[in-house]
Amino acid sequence: MEQVNAKKEKRFRINYQLIVKNLPFFLFLSVLAVVYIYNGHYSDKIIKSISRTNKELRELQFEYKTMKSEVMFRSKQTELAKAVEPMGLKELVTPPVVLKDSTRNN
Repeated sequence: MEQVNAKKEKRFRINYQLIVKNLPFFLFLSVLAVVYIYNGHYSDKIIKSISRTNKELRELQFEYKTMKSEVMFRSKQTELAKAVEPMGLKELVTPPVVLKDSTRNN
């Protein structure tokens, strides 16, 4: 019986010694696991940020195109004439008169 206990004690010492001997490696694996988990969370956060930025960019592009088309529409000659008519300004019907410098010799 004593011999069986001695073998178990020897086996337990070997296992304990192996664990203590390999403790730095186990710590390294633990740190590696923590870094791996952190990297996964960080990449998820970056992907969400990129997605949010792309969505905002699309909305701004739509807003830009809408404003640009509105400006192009309002800058038409007929639309400008309608816009300034309440101020008393009217579109010229006669062509402009060209003034020439009479003091200048050709």
